[in-house]
Amino acid sequence: MHKILTINPGSTSTKIAVYEDEKLLSLHTIRHSADELKGYNSIMDQYEFRKNIILKKLQDDDMSLQDLSAVVGRGGLMKPLESGVYEVNERMITDLKNAIGGEHASNLGAVLAREIAQSISGCKAYITDPVVVDELRDVARISGLPQFPRRSTFHALNHKAIGRKYAMSLGTTYEKLNLVIAHLGGGVSVAAHKAGKVVDTNQALDGFGPFSPERAGTMDAGALIRACFAGKYTQEEILKLLVGRGGMIAHLGTNDVKAVMERINAGDAHAQLILEALAYNVGKEIGAMLAALEGKADAVILTGGIAHNQFVVNYIKRMVSPLAHLVVYPGEDEMEALAMAGLRALRGEPTKEY
Repeated sequence: MHKILTINPGSTSTKIAVYEDEKLLSLHTIRHSADELKGYNSIMDQYEFRKNIILKKLQDDDMSLQDLSAVVGRGGLMKPLESGVYEVNERMITDLKNAIGGEHASNLGAVLAREIAQSISGCKAYITDPVVVDELRDVARISGLPQFPRRSTFHALNHKAIGRKYAMSLGTTYEKLNLVIAHLGGGVSVAAHKAGKVVDTNQALDGFGPFSPERAGTMDAGALIRACFAGKYTQEEILKLLVGRGGMIAHLGTNDVKAVMERINAGDAHAQLILEALAYNVGKEIGAMLAALEGKADAVILTGGIAHNQFVVNYIKRMVSPLAHLVVYPGEDEMEALAMAGLRALRGEPTKEY
């Protein structure tokens, strides 16, 4: 049996879980107040603070570190890489500490995993499927300006986990299927999965694709550029409009789909139009990814938190069902996905080197 600790650092929380093989033993979400974090100039400066909190919580659970076979951290913003399980190495730590892909709390995942694993005899430190997974076909990288190629930034961890889960339900493997998977959460990513590779996807952070509860998605580039130079917004404010204050928040003042549904049920026609537009844009992006697979998709899968919402799911079904078989896996379980990746590595699946 293998005991595995998983670590998922977020901007204001740290999630940890302990698994014994496939069995969840404990799960905690440790919240960090603004006062606790305000003294740190960068994400990486929070490293000791978060490590000590993790160790204290494990101690409170009477969890012996020496029982751990692996520690698996959430992957951060690194150089683009192929999907898979990576053993944490010095190059990875250096790139994360230097924030080569930008500052994000997930950058702490590999650092925390390695530091804890190094204190335990025989314990391995891994990451798997970070948002920078890049398996795009060359033709999918080309934009209308060569200095701005299309980039792969999407919810790789959940996409890959759901693809494997669906394949298992069919008694086959993810690598034998062609799928379109749409992750519907705070951000929305829609990807074409072909024989185990994500050959096309929208840039789901600050790029293009459907708008989401808090991201603007595809914009009129000319209008956006004119706004940038009109003197009304700073660069930071423009970026915040794209990520954090865009999408549903910009239209309705909330990123809470449940709150929007309450407004719709109370007769708010504008709220209904905006939620329909979100679903419509997801359906349209799914159509584009079906085309990327030349119509040869075994299934379209909806996942993420918004996949619990029947209003959105039913709207997308009306658009997509005539084109492909549609299934729904609502929610996401990143901690399980991290743990199962570590378990596959411990059971002999080859790991990759960063």
